[in-house]
Order: sequence, then C-alpha cells, then structure tokens
Amino acid sequence: MTVYLDHAASTPLRAEARDAWLAASELTGNASSVHAAGQALRRLLEDSRERIAAVLGCDPIEVILTSGGTESANLAIKGLWWARDAAAAGVIVLPDGEHHATLDTVEWLASAQAAQVRHVPLTADGGVDVDAFAAALPGAAVATALAANNEVGTVSAVQELAAAAMDAAVPLHIDAVGALPHLAVDFAGLRGGGSAAGGLVALSMSGHKVGAPVGTGALVVSRHARLEAVVHGGGQQRGLRSGTQDVAGAAALAAALEATARDRAAESDRLAALAARMRDGIRSLVPTATFLGAPASRLPGHIHVLFPDALGETLLFLLDQAGVQVSTGSACQAGIAEPSHVVLALGYGAREARSVLRISLGRTTAAADVDAFLAALPEAHARAAASSARAAARS
Repeated sequence: MTVYLDHAASTPLRAEARDAWLAASELTGNASSVHAAGQALRRLLEDSRERIAAVLGCDPIEVILTSGGTESANLAIKGLWWARDAAAAGVIVLPDGEHHATLDTVEWLASAQAAQVRHVPLTADGGVDVDAFAAALPGAAVATALAANNEVGTVSAVQELAAAAMDAAVPLHIDAVGALPHLAVDFAGLRGGGSAAGGLVALSMSGHKVGAPVGTGALVVSRHARLEAVVHGGGQQRGLRSGTQDVAGAAALAAALEATARDRAAESDRLAALAARMRDGIRSLVPTATFLGAPASRLPGHIHVLFPDALGETLLFLLDQAGVQVSTGSACQAGIAEPSHVVLALGYGAREARSVLRISLGRTTAAADVDAFLAALPEAHARAAASSARAAARS
C-alpha cells in the first residue's frame, strides 16, 4: 500500500474537475474566434471565470487565468514593480520565508533590474511580523506576502497586512496558493473597497492545490491596479496575459474551486483531527521531535516536524521505501536537497534546517494513512538517526 501525505505539493485531481475538463476539451475552436464554435467556447470560458470569481470574492474581470502559482506570482510582482510611479523608490517589501516563486522573482528583479529589497522577519512561529511589515512599507513600490507559509503552515494576518499596505498606499500581492485549499478567500473584503491602487491589489492561486489539473491557475488583479504585462501578444485578459485561453482548464478550475469551497469547513475539521492524532503519535514515538509553526493558527492538515538527530532527506527516503510519501519542504526546488530557508528564517542552524519533514494531509487522507505513517516511523527514524551518528563519528 502507498500512502500519500504530500498534499501541499499537489493534491489528486477531483472527479468534478476531470469531468469538466473532458467535456470542454471535446469542443473545437478558439474562444477569440467570432464564429459560432468560437463563441460557444467564449460563453463557457466566461461562465467559468464568473464561477471562479464567485469563489474568490472578486469581479469576473479581475480574474486573469494563468498556468499556476509561479506564473501568477511573477506577473503580480514584476508587473507591479514595472508599473510603479516614477517618483517611487524601486523597493520591494519581502518577508523572510516566502515561497521560491516569490523569492526568485524578487532576487531576479534585484540583480537584473536594480530593485531594492526590504526584508521583514518572521515571528517565532513562522508568521509575518505585522509591525515590522508595516514599518517597511513607506515609500515602497510593491509588497508581497504569503497567506499561509507553505512549509510550516502558519497562517498570516492577511487582513492586517492588507490594511497596513492600504494605509501606506503600497500595492500588495498575496500568495494564496497553499492557503486556498483550507481557507476561504474574499478578495473584495480583504481589499476593503476604495479605488486607490494601494492595499491588496493582486492574489495568486494554483489549480493543482485544489484538485484541478496541473497547469491551471489564476491571478486576481484589482480593476484599479496598474500592472505591466509579462507576456505580450493578442492582448487577451485586459492585456495582462496574452495568449489563447485554456477553456478546458478554466472549466476544470471552476469546478475544483466550487468543490473545495463546498467541502472546506467539514474537511478542515476532519483534517485537524487527523493531524492532531498524528502529532500525538509522533510525540509518543520520537519524544525529541519538535513541531514548528503556530500551535493554533495554522493550516489544518499541515505538520512540520524537526527531528534533531536525523536528516530529513534520509527519513524521507526510508519512509518512501516503506510506502509512505512525505516531503522535506517545498516541492518547487527541482528535487535538490538543501537546508529549508524557512527553518533558517526561524533562527535555526543549517543542521536543523536539513532535519525536518513536512507532512501534509488532504481530502483523500484517511485514518489508516495516519496509522501507516506512525507504523513506519520508528524504524525509519532509528535507521536515519544511526546514519547521522555514523556520519558525525567520521567527521
């Protein structure tokens, strides 16, 4: 039996999304064509956009369909930075511990475009320090933050971050990729109304985190925001994202988002109970284990645990050999084992940052999966700890 406990990396395709994709993919044409076939696709596309907007709490025109979270973050951050007022400093406010889709985008803007970066520390439990974030905002061109940390699962005070950005008249991008499966998003409510370009103006999400196909996603862009396009061409989607639009992907994304919203409350309670059971089991089996992230304000299916005497990559390998699939952190780093930048941002050393596991539960996770993990853990931990001890003795 294979046990999949890496839903934060990608969660299984929902039946509703698969069926919507298959039905739409049988239609022929281009949604930009003026003939009957094209207009039928256009109607399906715009109906899907309306359904996506209803779940995300925004206007349909504010939904820019993308290939996923990485493209959405790039469009938001680069687009906002390039569209900044000439009088504004080229400063980007960046919390430590962000996803690499954001970190690498900002790093590129700094190295290739001379952007200046104001770093914001994390709190001890992995949240964004709201006071430090607000203090970094004056005069900045762009700010960005995670809605919930994708490694430790701590939920950010998004309402407070958005209010601070509004007060400072700084446009804010929120990365909601990891949070959306578990937390409701109301873009208009978080934005708080008004026509100023400051405050929350962009929010990114990815389809494969909510059970839509890989390669689907969206960036919500306020109608009041000024962005420069990253991809140019036919001027589709307000000119912000040119290219033939993926109607089947949009239909699948709408179906997955609606199913996620429908099930979210019950699933959150169920996953929280399973996660509590798993944490209790880990504490009993490995008393030295330390859980990172906020004790209460965290994603319900997220467990991030530090094993001080064993390398995470060794544990991952041994658990995988036992049929249990977890991760050591974000899956977006091309399979390269390296210290977790999030754990480093929490003040731990490089050794500790390589000694963590991220266990993320999802809608297909059952009690038997938790039991299977706990059954496999003692031997995997003992072998990983022994391996670490031998390596230390040789050094």
